[in-house]
Amino acid sequence: MKIIGLVGGTGWVSTLDYYRYFNELVYKNTDGESTAEVIINSVNYPAIAKLTAAGKWDEITKIITDAAITLQTAGAKCILLGANTMHNIAPQVKAAINIPFIHIAEETGKEILKKGIKKVALLGTKYTMQLPFFKDVLARMGIETIIPNESGIQIINDGIYKELALGIITAVTKENYLQIMQKLQQEGAEGIILGCTEIPLLIKPNDFDLPLFDTTFIHASAAVNFS
Repeated sequence: MKIIGLVGGTGWVSTLDYYRYFNELVYKNTDGESTAEVIINSVNYPAIAKLTAAGKWDEITKIITDAAITLQTAGAKCILLGANTMHNIAPQVKAAINIPFIHIAEETGKEILKKGIKKVALLGTKYTMQLPFFKDVLARMGIETIIPNESGIQIINDGIYKELALGIITAVTKENYLQIMQKLQQEGAEGIILGCTEIPLLIKPNDFDLPLFDTTFIHASAAVNFS
């Protein structure tokens, strides 16, 4: 079994889910004979969040690439960034290491295509929704991506940074998210990408009548398949 390297802490709540999924999947796939071999390098989330808000991607790149290199040096055989937003600097991280980099958008796109879906809605931080790094990957795979309007973007983003990343779950925020998802469905979305690793803490598969793509689970599953 190959050792999985995870740059975590962005935020710590979803890092717990990654670790749980790694171990649940390996345990299941080996009939209880093994659990996952994982090295986690957990970065300082509040510092990353401030740099993201300030648009200081060069400083973020230094922090994340250093974390990935440390994991490689420690013996990891693949690298994952445990946050969709951090994939804005995925090319730089990939270039800094010489072991496989498992990209969350690429793995999500594969799952979307398996469902025969060509148009999806993307939920995530405002950076994930508005910057091109996630949508461009899907476009190269022939998948069209739509996002909420400006007010919807703000509601989704605030829910992530002010609640979900801190482990806070509220019924009001869940209802707001579901209303936004219903509007996107009306605009033609055939599936919804839960494109922030914290959103699955709030929105569950039975909450909505379109396929939901949990990027945390998809990403973790791809790492287990690699290992």
